[in-house]
Amino acid sequence: MQLVIVTGLSGAGKSLALRSLEDSGYFCIDNLPPVLIPKLVELSLLSRGLERIALVIDIRGRDFLDDIRSSLSFLKERGIAFRVIFLEASDEVIIRRFEETRRPHPLQTDFITLREAIDKEKELLKPLREIADVVIDTSNTPPLALRNTIKGIVLKEKFAPSILLISIYSFGFKYGLPLESDLVFDLRFLPNPYYSEELRGLSGLDKKVRNFVLSSEVSQAFLKKLFDLLAFVLPKYAEEGKSYVNIAFGCTGGRHRSVVIAEEVASYLLEEGYSNLKVIHRDIEKG
Repeated sequence: MQLVIVTGLSGAGKSLALRSLEDSGYFCIDNLPPVLIPKLVELSLLSRGLERIALVIDIRGRDFLDDIRSSLSFLKERGIAFRVIFLEASDEVIIRRFEETRRPHPLQTDFITLREAIDKEKELLKPLREIADVVIDTSNTPPLALRNTIKGIVLKEKFAPSILLISIYSFGFKYGLPLESDLVFDLRFLPNPYYSEELRGLSGLDKKVRNFVLSSEVSQAFLKKLFDLLAFVLPKYAEEGKSYVNIAFGCTGGRHRSVVIAEEVASYLLEEGYSNLKVIHRDIEKG
């Protein structure tokens, strides 16, 4: 079981950090009362699919400090490994962020100013900051940089293929482009099975059509260059904070060439560790 606890000052970026972990496959809970951590751990140990959990716990929880100390002691006694990431920022930055969102600080009342609430929160969280495994100052950290920092700390690597959700489309240009596409490849330069009476009624899922398309030197050269391109650009997409990429392959009718190449690319990506992918043959019944 992998447990990550994100905490820190209000307005320091905890919600963004949690979304980053959710994109990385963690089961995430925001504003969990610390007293419920032991129960959550017990339930997760009995359930499949809850091996990686990330929590945001902060001053919004009632009896925060007493409950968090007790819960962390419980984790240590049970031998549950966990990491505490503490986020903070300068007073000026936090004040600006609250002014931009127009939301009140959790400790702010009619009798306490925003700056006084920030000072009070820092004092209350001081013991937790001291035991944190990592302290991150987000004052001058853009959202993308914070996402990458969190992923680097937790995953211990800049990029893991399984992070990306990849959708691979085949389509026919006569029916229009898939609007959700990030990358589009026009395959109308490849040998066309449509002009073979034997192959015309089949689809790119048929072995005969696949062999016809892939037997071409042009097709093989294209796939080699395409695989090199994907090996380069997909990690770059992840580094820029994208959690999904849509790749579309088009031919005239969307029945033959685009289907074959989409299937070949899916096989290649699976071999490269991109396990979180799906293939959609949009126009295979139309072409």
